[in-house]
Amino acid sequence: MEQLALVAGIIVVLLVVYVIATYNRLVNLRTLIENAWSNIETELKRRYDLIPNLVSTVKGYAAHEKEVFEKVTQARMQAMQSHGDRAEQARDENQLAQAMRGVLAVAESYPDLKASTLFLALQKELTNTENRIQAARRFYNGNIKDSNSLVRQFPSNLLARWFGFSESAFFEVESALERQPVQVSL
Repeated sequence: MEQLALVAGIIVVLLVVYVIATYNRLVNLRTLIENAWSNIETELKRRYDLIPNLVSTVKGYAAHEKEVFEKVTQARMQAMQSHGDRAEQARDENQLAQAMRGVLAVAESYPDLKASTLFLALQKELTNTENRIQAARRFYNGNIKDSNSLVRQFPSNLLARWFGFSESAFFEVESALERQPVQVSL
């Protein structure tokens, strides 16, 4: 009888340790996700700050391409104001990336612009920013994958549901065209 009580006690202790460890892992993953999202937002803000400079530089050479500049300005404003869920933010960012491709396509038509030192510096900064956004997105999505796996797997899914943890949305691009990095020719 004493041995049975000892075995039951050990099982209870192991169960409590498992619950605590799983809860702490879920909390840690949530913190990593929030940190990763903060990094994405920082890089997006950097992109938002670069875009008006790039657009005004291109606009000086290609004033008649008004529609392209209006699309970029509208997409930038929409992306900056997007504070809904992360899937909505991803959609708005995808629209901005598409609009920026239009500006860079216009720039390809103007050899003097392509030779401009200011334009080249802005292009380089934009390329670096896009690379940093992609790295931050990969880090964020990796943490989402780990968290969603833990939330889905048995028996941790029971604890996740009990403690109010749920699956999170990936920050994804929507089309194969948008999966390509912004093309910048230096």
